[in-house]
Amino acid sequence: MKPRAVAVTGASGWIGRVVCAEGARRGFAMRALTRSQAELGPDTQWGPWLDGVDTLIHCAARVHVMDRAGQADEAGFHRVNALGTACLAKAAAAAGVRRMIFLSSIKVNGELASAEQPFRADDTPAPADAYARSKAAAEAALWEVVAQSDLEGVVVRPPLVHGPGVGGNLASLLNAVARGWPLPLGAVNNQRSLIGRANLVDGLLHCINAPTAPGRVWLMRDAHMPSTPELITEIATAMNKKNLLIKVPVPIIRGIGQISGQKSRVERLIGSLCMDVGDTEAVLGWRPPLTFKAGIEQMVKGDG
Repeated sequence: MKPRAVAVTGASGWIGRVVCAEGARRGFAMRALTRSQAELGPDTQWGPWLDGVDTLIHCAARVHVMDRAGQADEAGFHRVNALGTACLAKAAAAAGVRRMIFLSSIKVNGELASAEQPFRADDTPAPADAYARSKAAAEAALWEVVAQSDLEGVVVRPPLVHGPGVGGNLASLLNAVARGWPLPLGAVNNQRSLIGRANLVDGLLHCINAPTAPGRVWLMRDAHMPSTPELITEIATAMNKKNLLIKVPVPIIRGIGQISGQKSRVERLIGSLCMDVGDTEAVLGWRPPLTFKAGIEQMVKGDG
């Protein structure tokens, strides 16, 4: 009998393509679903693509899209991420898919969390931007379909993902370290949850057959939560570059962020984002296979 497939949306994306490659390496019958086959939205016809699928890993999403005024496109995020996920979940249930694993975001919990009050999977959602609100709505849509069908739902919320070819703010930080630019972050004393792409992929694949996975939200991160200076130091070490951290008082950094209109970006550098993954380890039975140090080395050297 031909094995039922594990389908992956966003299979040509930065995370999805590694999910497909690693899943195939582990012996799963992977089916790549890309934008050229089916655009994610509320009216997508998924039927033909889900025939014979056992597990669906939903990685496709709209991210970092702004309108002409430089503002987040709230309606666009909602249409793709929330309504598109709802449409996909309904189609999966109708097609007899056993389990749907949804790649969400820790931003559903909020933006900042201290070590004393880390984010937990059972926190009341507190999304602070259009992207996070669309992910929260997508989660709610999945649970609604699960409640009305035989589809098993799994939600995974990762923090910032690092790895080879990363983009966004982390790519800017890599460029700054590579160029030897002084960085005024030496006095920052925080903790930031991160996850290596290889670790996240391992966690998603773990959820395919884990008996305790369905019906819950799982937070996944690297085992170690570095400070921003520690992250920069680790990057510099992997690059064999001199570490040029300058100790500027944090209130001054915060004030510069306020004046320059970069408050939220600065807070992500100086504030903490801690995640409690106790249930992920004890109940789901998953721990990241790759150390934080090894993950940073992969990102810098382009391996994995």
